[in-house]
Amino acid sequence: MKVGETMNTHKKPGLAGCDLRRLTVIAALATTAGACQGGSDPAEPEFPEIPVSLVLPDGPYDYAGVAIPRHYRTNDFPPEFSHQRAAIDLDNMPADNPITNYGARLGRVLFYDTSLSANGEVACATCHDVDLSFTDGQRFSVGVGGSTRNPAMSLLNVRFYRSDRFFRDERAPSLEEQALMPIQDPLEMGLTLERLVSIVESKHYYPELFEDAFGDATVTPDRIARALAQFQRSIVTAGANYDRGRAQVDSPLDPFPNFTDEENLGKSLFMDPGSRPVACANCHITEAFVTRAPANNGLGPGLRPDAGVGEVTGDPEDEGKFKAPSLRNIAIWPPYMHDGRFGTLLEVVEHYSSGIQDHPNLHPLLRDEHGEPFRFNFTDEEKVALVRFLMTLTDFRVIDDRRYQNPFYRGIS
Repeated sequence: MKVGETMNTHKKPGLAGCDLRRLTVIAALATTAGACQGGSDPAEPEFPEIPVSLVLPDGPYDYAGVAIPRHYRTNDFPPEFSHQRAAIDLDNMPADNPITNYGARLGRVLFYDTSLSANGEVACATCHDVDLSFTDGQRFSVGVGGSTRNPAMSLLNVRFYRSDRFFRDERAPSLEEQALMPIQDPLEMGLTLERLVSIVESKHYYPELFEDAFGDATVTPDRIARALAQFQRSIVTAGANYDRGRAQVDSPLDPFPNFTDEENLGKSLFMDPGSRPVACANCHITEAFVTRAPANNGLGPGLRPDAGVGEVTGDPEDEGKFKAPSLRNIAIWPPYMHDGRFGTLLEVVEHYSSGIQDHPNLHPLLRDEHGEPFRFNFTDEEKVALVRFLMTLTDFRVIDDRRYQNPFYRGIS
């Protein structure tokens, strides 16, 4: 059986530290053996081929029943917070592609399958690593053809982005269409749709997965896109310290009993403008903390030219506007901003405190009464409090959830 084509339905551990140690020992023994044999070159040891198996449970995990917490389903902000919504109001799941257990299972396998790229080494998960909250930690993501202009966006709570725009420049009109674009991008995965279908059809583990998901084994780009979208929409994060505190109060504006004074101060600064004309939550809305619309937030020129949404629409009024991801788990997926220019959350807060630059399309909420860029002028205490609050949005459960882990097992039995 060729590498990458073994299917095993028995559960095995992933590539944990013990597996890495085993492979290190095996590699070292292979090197030593080569060095001891007269005709071998110790500089070029022969390493054992490491088999790759697809490891799935007998039945699918529960994706359709992913819990949506009450505070995602209701809007408990006061009426004067007219910009706020319930996260579920922004649900982009179409009626013709609901999340199903078998559909999302297929999407998970497609998401992690490196054979679905021009060099056989890049998968969706390469740039959307579950351990990094489905980002890659790179300032500029790297695919089969080189680096892109942007860091990968987190996929957490992608279900609650408004339904008609995806990517930082909003070039994809649906999550289903977004799913196929990186596969066809010459920089990212580098395949044509025809070649994609051919590769999927060649893998012996896909017919059963497609039949379970769609009723027969026919492979089409549309089915691939629908399965990937189902998997991504199932990734909902609501197990953070924020959520535990939110469950104990009636309103997101109430002090959370499980928060420190510093964290509650940061939450208040984020949610409620108080004496300032605007707060962070004017743009990062709902309790999934997603953006209302693409915006220019006064960053100034970056390392690489990028007109953002304006490059897609051709409208000068869209130039320099970008979509932002959900802020959930933001503490563990630097770098930040559309060009990855900031490496820490404190730098992000400092930008809004003192660094907002003018731009013809600067968001109106970031201008003062004189039309100049608004600076929040946070105190040092407030800056730290905001960072502490953002850290409360971290949900480690979604990272460890087996439903979202790599199903391809690499190791030696």
